[in-house]
Amino acid sequence: MGRKLRAALGIKGLLCIASLATIALALVYYTAVVTITPVQQFIIGATTDDWTVYVNDVDQLRYLPGEGTPAGSTPPGTAPNGGSSTFAFKVATDAGKACAVNITLTTPVADLANFSKFEIRVMYWDTTTVKWLDATIWDAQTGGSTKTYIDGLTGDFGYIQQPVSTSLYYLIKVTYSYDIADYATAFNVTFSYTPLPQ
Repeated sequence: MGRKLRAALGIKGLLCIASLATIALALVYYTAVVTITPVQQFIIGATTDDWTVYVNDVDQLRYLPGEGTPAGSTPPGTAPNGGSSTFAFKVATDAGKACAVNITLTTPVADLANFSKFEIRVMYWDTTTVKWLDATIWDAQTGGSTKTYIDGLTGDFGYIQQPVSTSLYYLIKVTYSYDIADYATAFNVTFSYTPLPQ
């Protein structure tokens, strides 16, 4: 096979193939380096809290964090009790991406069979009015329809949406009625947040 190929190509053909191979090895090439920088848009605040509820509580308010009213009249980062205990979560977006946050309970409180109401609302710290305001809750991460609240009795969920170049602190506000059963044993309710860059 090798002799037949050499005979068919001849000396000039073999020289031509050798020249092409040399040119292919000598081709100029360029490279581009991409630096990848991960950005954290979501910062978790308080991860635990203690609420006291009473049998036959009806239409009562609780906040995460804090059993009483939201943290003071100063921004959460500089509130007197300071640090993560003054907000539920914070979202900081740059000019590149907006962010939506999915909010739900890992287990609906109806499974505990003691609440007749567990309405979850979201508040944000407004630096212009210097107070907590109700955030808009959406039924989809990209928009959709607005919701009055997230129903914690079911597997309901909602989203807050934050535009680019914004930094906001958020609280969770719950209106509940604990009036179905007389339970004296403590139990946990877990709020789940999923940041979704847009």
